[in-house]
Amino acid sequence: MLLAYQSLGVVYGDLSISPLYVYKSTFADDITHTDSNDEILGVLSFVFWTLTLIPLLKYVSIVLRADDNGEGGTFALYSLICRHANVSLLPNRQLADQDLSTYSLERPPEEVADGSRVRRWLEGHRSLKTALLVMVMIGTCMVIGDGVLTPVISVFSAVSGLELSLSKHQHEYAVTPITCAIIVFLFALQHYGTHRVGFLFAPIILAWLICMSALGVYNIIYWNPQVYMALNPVYMFKFLKKTKKSGWMSLGGILLCMTGSEAMFADLGHFSYSAIQLAFTSLVYPALILGYMGQAAYLTKHHDFDSSYQIGYYISVPEAVRWPVLVLAIMASVVGSQAIISGTFSIINQSQALSCFPRVKVVHTSAKVHGQIYIPEINWMLMVLCIAVTVGFRDTKHMGNASGLAVITVMLVTTCLTSLVMMLCWHRPPALALAFFVFFGSIEALYFSASLTKFLDGAWVPLLLALILVAVMFVWHHTTVKKYEFDLHNKVTMEWLLALCDRLGMVRVPGIGLVYTDLTSGVPANFSRFVTNLPAFHRVLVFVCVKSVPVPRVLPAERYLVGRVGPPGHRSYRCIVRYGYRDVHQDVDSFETELVESLASFIRLDALFRCSDARSDADYERENAFTVIGSNPLRRRISYDDTHDSASSVEIRVDSPTGSSRTNTIELAAVAAPRVVKRVRFLVDPGSPDAEDKQMLEELHELCEAREAGTAFIMGHSHVKAKPGSSLLRRLAIGYGYNFLRRNCRSPDVVLRVPPASLLEVGMVYVL
Repeated sequence: MLLAYQSLGVVYGDLSISPLYVYKSTFADDITHTDSNDEILGVLSFVFWTLTLIPLLKYVSIVLRADDNGEGGTFALYSLICRHANVSLLPNRQLADQDLSTYSLERPPEEVADGSRVRRWLEGHRSLKTALLVMVMIGTCMVIGDGVLTPVISVFSAVSGLELSLSKHQHEYAVTPITCAIIVFLFALQHYGTHRVGFLFAPIILAWLICMSALGVYNIIYWNPQVYMALNPVYMFKFLKKTKKSGWMSLGGILLCMTGSEAMFADLGHFSYSAIQLAFTSLVYPALILGYMGQAAYLTKHHDFDSSYQIGYYISVPEAVRWPVLVLAIMASVVGSQAIISGTFSIINQSQALSCFPRVKVVHTSAKVHGQIYIPEINWMLMVLCIAVTVGFRDTKHMGNASGLAVITVMLVTTCLTSLVMMLCWHRPPALALAFFVFFGSIEALYFSASLTKFLDGAWVPLLLALILVAVMFVWHHTTVKKYEFDLHNKVTMEWLLALCDRLGMVRVPGIGLVYTDLTSGVPANFSRFVTNLPAFHRVLVFVCVKSVPVPRVLPAERYLVGRVGPPGHRSYRCIVRYGYRDVHQDVDSFETELVESLASFIRLDALFRCSDARSDADYERENAFTVIGSNPLRRRISYDDTHDSASSVEIRVDSPTGSSRTNTIELAAVAAPRVVKRVRFLVDPGSPDAEDKQMLEELHELCEAREAGTAFIMGHSHVKAKPGSSLLRRLAIGYGYNFLRRNCRSPDVVLRVPPASLLEVGMVYVL
């Protein structure tokens, strides 16, 4: 119940203030309020059944169950699908990622009888994978567009209550400046973080819901107790029969009653499923229905208005309490706007974690509350766009048309992705997923078609924003993937590097060299170019790959995959650092310390395994063998034999922890295989001979000396250009678009918080 109470301020702010502008947007242009009351009762019936079917039935009952380890939102659905089917376009996936604690599968794919036709169909067509990613990007861009439009329409509708106290001339020159001032104030406070004033959010929304419910009950009893009859769906058909095309076009205003429904799913990670469900069913849903019924009850008895803008919320508020309600509505609109702004920051952070958005500065505003972030560049861009929309439109009609299209597009994307989750992840019959898609998709398609008719009346704004953002995201992601493929094609083997060292007389200088690369195997081309021109590198060499995996979070004990590159005497290692799309990247000091500790643990364990296994050194020098440094009670050693094309054998040894005080680890492989057959046997740790201990101590001593000598960070500084013969569109996208984004976004060394004094950049030209 405490979580349900706290969710009011974070999750339901946007949804709770929708009564401020739904009726006003609906009756703005397409239909009029007549003495027969057919229009207002039909609109009320549409509002009731829309709130019942979409937020209550679709989201609360079904979609909220499609969580990704407690996380929700568009990327959570995409992450679930990518784990159950090979549809991700991110290239550096590993079989080892499936052993993460958060990489949970409902049922392993190999256990599903005959597999899934849909899964095989998606995996077999790259164009379908691209289409799925583009659909996710469209949903993400519409959420960002909602971050522009929701603060505008919420604050503007709340401030519009002044229209009843001011003349029309004064109203035109007062509402817009006040709205802009509140928006500037709202965005200026973002860098402080919501944790400082977040404790006020829930009481404000709770007070607003109680106030709205009380006013609704008062209007129902005082004006028209029979208004409940409009809950009969027959009134919807009467409404459409009478209004015909204009009634269908007015659905673009009615759909605004669902504004904020997606927040229930997107903010699932901050609360629990039961808390969000309890808050909505017990308080938010009844309060909204009473609020809409109260407005309709008042309007059934009042038909003569001086102007159309008075068919709004405040006209039904008794004059004695109008000013307190106005103040409370403005406060509630600010809270609702804050929720969507925070959601915009969160989804952009997830996008850049999955290489779908240019790198931007992410500031974590709270050291205690996870997930509260602030992105300065995005914050000021949103503020400028909000002010531009406010000054440009200056009326609820155009703002509602723009906001409605953004809202319904996100819902359509969620419906499509949830249908795939039902088949691929929950393994439900395709007929059930199709029924879900057809039922809810047809309702949302009806509203979507009505919103598209308002293209010239404001709906072009979210479409234009989405077009620009999708182009940016797709160019960034596509070029990032192509760069990885270029690196993969031009990588060299460790044997080639060792032979080159012998020919050039390579010099090893003191210290640790961290070579950053996206590759999980082989030597990157930028490092081979570096040692070819300057035949010297550090005594301890570590190839570091910082990668994102399709899970929300990676446990610290499972973050580091460590393995050898070359023979032990070469003192070269590979470390793969795994982050989830909601993880916070470490600062460079703690990262460097943990990396060295992981290397030391790996060295000790490698010596232990060498003396306990009667196998040659060559078995331990393969590049596809890694160790996860953790604190597990048992040690499992997994070796992947990739010598066969059709199948791979896997050995797992679990050593007893008794008799050894060494760090517990899990050793995993990096190369995936179509089928894996596991053989398990248990052994008792026999202890290490003196010779192995001497070799281990010598290696640890060299690591300690290298750490004291200092650490250098070797990174590639890339320039991308299209290969000769490319189309004009490709040359524009890669040669100009990507390079412009790369030059104006944060560089990798800043994102990884590398100290400038320790940075060594190697130039690299990518011809894609």
